[in-house]
Amino acid sequence: MRSDLVVIGLGYVGLPLALEACRSGLLVTGLDLDAETVAQLNAGVSHVDDIEDDEIAAMRAAGFRATTNESVIAEANAVVVCVPTPLSEHGGPDLTMVKAACTTTSRNLRPGTLVVLESTTYPGTTDEVVRPILERSGLTAGTDFHLAFSPERVDPGNKQYGIKNTPKIVGGYTLDCANAAVALYGKFVDTVVQAGGTREAEMAKLIENTYRHVNIALVNEMAEFCHELGIDVWDAISCAATKPFGFQAFRPGPGVGGHCIPIDPIYLAHKVRTLGYPFRMVELAQEINTRMPRYVVERAQRLLDKAGKPLTGAHVLLLGVTYKADIADQRETSANPVAKRLRALGAHVSFHDPYITHWEVEGVAVPAVPELTQGLEKADLVILLQRHRSYEMEQISHHARLLLDTRGTAQRQAHVELL
Repeated sequence: MRSDLVVIGLGYVGLPLALEACRSGLLVTGLDLDAETVAQLNAGVSHVDDIEDDEIAAMRAAGFRATTNESVIAEANAVVVCVPTPLSEHGGPDLTMVKAACTTTSRNLRPGTLVVLESTTYPGTTDEVVRPILERSGLTAGTDFHLAFSPERVDPGNKQYGIKNTPKIVGGYTLDCANAAVALYGKFVDTVVQAGGTREAEMAKLIENTYRHVNIALVNEMAEFCHELGIDVWDAISCAATKPFGFQAFRPGPGVGGHCIPIDPIYLAHKVRTLGYPFRMVELAQEINTRMPRYVVERAQRLLDKAGKPLTGAHVLLLGVTYKADIADQRETSANPVAKRLRALGAHVSFHDPYITHWEVEGVAVPAVPELTQGLEKADLVILLQRHRSYEMEQISHHARLLLDTRGTAQRQAHVELL
């Protein structure tokens, strides 16, 4: 059956994209290797936080179907690749899934098809990695088929900005390729911004997240020395944020999480190193943000020491272990290294999170606290890692014996410290 669009990869990026395209009237097919995910979607069940089951039902009513059968690519006007781009075991870019998706596309590519890569990667990937794989089909990019890059800008849990009202950047291999991609996205995105080429579009995404990465590192380092100097860094940042120009507030935390900030700048640093020198700003930011979980544990240890309780043997309750507030996504969550370090020092670690019921660290389950108030009262120390909206800070402060708030939301008291 002919499709207007095939979306490869039905995760946090691909499924919202498919949903918005369906809403615009496009006939969309989803392609994913995970048979369980495909079966769930075809049964009308969502596996992504921001998409409800009734929205999947509406997609199905609009003609959407999910499949593991790659032959659907041959019947598509456009193919958008939305597969993960994690880090390799050695800390560099891992394009395994991108290459696999492009190889699959190449086997089924037909003249006139538009292929767009949305997976975040380093500048040059579309031209140097994706294009050669696609051209194994015998077709030539820019002549026989269109090729473009369009960075995803999905922000899980954001109720204000989604696919439709977030400007979409598009960079084409040729001008005709760019025009084809602009025409596609223009059908379901309000604003489409045309970049100079694929490299510029790839770079735009990395600039966005590197900017955040570096500024988060800045305030994280400030949090450390402000604590030593007796300065309330949270108050200082709030005061600075009253300036109506020239300043954007970033706030400290227990580290950085999610698929973007801990990973995307490393992709850029990898590309810069091919020029023969390091990207020092990113590498320093990575060092600072990576050490924050250890700093959190150090602060926890000091807090217990002041109370006359060693960390070894202490019962520590972690509140909010997802990477971001008000979602269930645990990708690259800083809660993992915090729990790992606490365990290594002999603490008994448990957790509470309204969005997840099961959590493992290094393959070992962390006990969940079923009832929050009881868990707070039993713990020797409570560490707030993620400030979900459902958490009442007054209640948490009242019932916790000791509280370390890494999000700066609690009122300072004798038994409450802010990071």
